[in-house]
Amino acid sequence: MTTTAADAARYALGDPGFPQRYRAIDARDTRFDGQFFTAVSSTGIYCRPSCPARTPKPEHVTFYLTSAAAHEAGFRACKRCLPEATPGTPAWDLRRDVAGRAMRLIADGVVDREGIAGLAARLGYSVRHVHRVLVAELGAGPLALARARRAQSARTLLVGTDLPMAQVAFAAGFGSVRQFNDTVSQVFATAPQELRARVRPHSGAAPVGDGVHLDQVGLDVDLPVREPFDAPGAFAFLAARAVPGVEAADLAPDRLRYARTLTLPSGPGAVEVTATRPRTGGWRLHARLELTGLADVAPAVARVRRLFDLDADPGAVDAALAADPALAPLVARTPGIRVPGTADGHELVVRAIVGQQISVAAARAHLTRLADRLGSPYGSGIDGLRRVFPTAAQIAAVPEESADEPLDPDRVLRLPRRATAAVLDAARALASGELVVDVGADPDGLRAALEARPRIGPWTAAYVAMRVLGDPDAWLPGDVALLAGARAVGAVPVDDPKPAAHARLTSRAEAWAPWRSYAAMHLWQAADSTSGGAR
Repeated sequence: MTTTAADAARYALGDPGFPQRYRAIDARDTRFDGQFFTAVSSTGIYCRPSCPARTPKPEHVTFYLTSAAAHEAGFRACKRCLPEATPGTPAWDLRRDVAGRAMRLIADGVVDREGIAGLAARLGYSVRHVHRVLVAELGAGPLALARARRAQSARTLLVGTDLPMAQVAFAAGFGSVRQFNDTVSQVFATAPQELRARVRPHSGAAPVGDGVHLDQVGLDVDLPVREPFDAPGAFAFLAARAVPGVEAADLAPDRLRYARTLTLPSGPGAVEVTATRPRTGGWRLHARLELTGLADVAPAVARVRRLFDLDADPGAVDAALAADPALAPLVARTPGIRVPGTADGHELVVRAIVGQQISVAAARAHLTRLADRLGSPYGSGIDGLRRVFPTAAQIAAVPEESADEPLDPDRVLRLPRRATAAVLDAARALASGELVVDVGADPDGLRAALEARPRIGPWTAAYVAMRVLGDPDAWLPGDVALLAGARAVGAVPVDDPKPAAHARLTSRAEAWAPWRSYAAMHLWQAADSTSGGAR
């Protein structure tokens, strides 16, 4: 049902920030693409902030947080600037409320797979309450928000592939071809066939910046990214922790590559992400997907985007951190730093526990043994991939050794008994559902649940929140590499004893909120993270 003009005003971003947002659209500022949408009453369309069309008069403009809210208010997507082909908003990671958690789950396809009831159950509220919160906060309910996500996926597949319409419909997450046709027509004011014909009058290469095509290996997708983007840092972080067989990486100067296997709703898959520098500057990211089913397209892309933190707001992060004299040189040296996420929350919990208090290289050796012994084989067309990281259930099935028994030299994990017990305890809790770790978790609740388990302290809980939830403001107390980096840049005195230095650094880091995760990445780089504490 289309909302009234009064409803539209209520769902808009509001008046206080109108002048700043209007200046952004008048300047065609690409930094704000995906962070809000501009609806124009005189034309009935909504655009991205950088739309090249003539700037509308202020009295005709309404701003919305989501494209779904613009849809609900009766607006249609601009055919010139393609607002559905932008990076996502960083607000869903910054916000810790129900709306932010819901948006992360919707992007992962939870509504498509489990319905609104499944979304509400994951959030811990009633269906009615979730709907009320999302309408009040974002201007659209969960069904409309999920429909907008499906429309975005459908447009990408339509303009970039020669897939039959039925396959596009199901790959985008629609339950029927009729639903697909109706939604595309409503959102884009054109039929799916016409949308494809307008953008791709002849079959051929996918359009630059938002293209997709299907070949004998899988699906190829270009990944929009908000610049500046520290591609070398993100790829190097993942490469240093890559588990052979599960992951592979190549850091050639002219082409960065990272690949890994995935556990997706329809079955196992894989992705290979490459970053290259076009002549126009910046970085272009491309993902090659291997999927068990086309319905996994949207969840796979969402997880890859989270893995590389592609929806971050580097302008806001850099501006805030550069205000500290100690961090300013680091920001200048590495603009657009990212906090790499994870493709699987359960896997990250295991990796974090294994990596406590040991080096990155040692943790990788233990995890490689674990994956080789327990991971399921996977036949991939992507170089370097041969198995999937073991599930929590596979790890939980490992028998636990008694303290009275002699150490078994052939055991799966050669960690101290208490560390092994902590891994197995967490795996059993994850497998049974007692411990829930996914993108929709409440940050404070997740930390508390983790710290309640054996041998999981504040450092590990914060690290999991940082990489699973994309929490931009996590801080890892007692991290030796953070302290080394802080001393290297003069953030704390080099002659302070460790306890006092950690306390001083934690206190100083409060001024870096809400971007302490990004500050940690800068300090880790300053300390040479591959030789410091395990992360």
